[in-house]
Amino acid sequence: MIVIRTQGQTGFTVAETVGKGCWIDARDVTKEDIVRLEKEFHIANELLTDIMDADEQARIEKEDDYTAIIVRLPVYDERYEVSHFTLPLGIILFSDKIVTICQRSSDALEDLVKHRIRGFDIRNKSTFVLNLLGRAAFTFLKSLKELNKRTNIIKDELQRSIKNFELIQLLSVQKSLVYFTTSIKTNELLLEKLQKSSLIRFKEDEKELLEDVVTENKQAIEMANIYSSILTGTMDAFASVISNNLNIVMKRLTIVSIVLMIPTLIYSFFGMNVLLPFETSPWAGTGIIAVSLFAAVAGAIVLNSDRKRKKISPKIMPYSHITGVH
Repeated sequence: MIVIRTQGQTGFTVAETVGKGCWIDARDVTKEDIVRLEKEFHIANELLTDIMDADEQARIEKEDDYTAIIVRLPVYDERYEVSHFTLPLGIILFSDKIVTICQRSSDALEDLVKHRIRGFDIRNKSTFVLNLLGRAAFTFLKSLKELNKRTNIIKDELQRSIKNFELIQLLSVQKSLVYFTTSIKTNELLLEKLQKSSLIRFKEDEKELLEDVVTENKQAIEMANIYSSILTGTMDAFASVISNNLNIVMKRLTIVSIVLMIPTLIYSFFGMNVLLPFETSPWAGTGIIAVSLFAAVAGAIVLNSDRKRKKISPKIMPYSHITGVH
């Protein structure tokens, strides 16, 4: 869907025709929208194909009629297994208008449309790009915090009962963190190129805004790396817990098998067709059963004797004894 927006004193208004200083906002793009963008705005088909490619990296390039910037944005869609992922956003800067193209909607674009940024003006192209990049970094930070909250909820559920569903959820969160880390790093390369390139000229106050955007982007990278490391350690810990639980179950099954083998061994002796003691006694069957049960119970006690051993916990030295603070 293509929406033409113009800026007034109270915010954005939707226009029917393209005018000077407007913003053409194309989201949830269809094939008809791509044809219109190519014919009406003369955007190269190769560029449109790159923007529609979900794996396209962030970059900036100069054409004859416009300057094209591709940046990665975080997107949330609960219909997918990996609900948090990233998509490329194309920013095409013409001399008299701005065109943005994205496969889906993003919170970063919605923040611009709802005028949540103070002093935002679409008639200033360099400020538009910086505000959009800054909002992208802010949206990454917000999405990372949501992923961290989701991870904590899943960990609490796993502590009560380890199930495959929760482990799959953790795996989807880990995939989202990988997508985020890769996309934020490509955005960082784009920001570094904007600082050095002359394709877009920034004023002194805009250079300060650019530095702020670079700082927020680096903060997003650090946060993504921290959350990814924590999640990796958590999954390794739960893998160790699952392995330990499996070992405990196998140990119990082994004990049960050995205990059941003792009566079987005794019955095997008395089942042979040879002369055996007490074979003429009327209490032979009862005696054999009693001996088998006694041997099984004794074997179970011996095999489980390690569980009854008292564990001596180490004496923990208080922190005040080390620091001298009481």
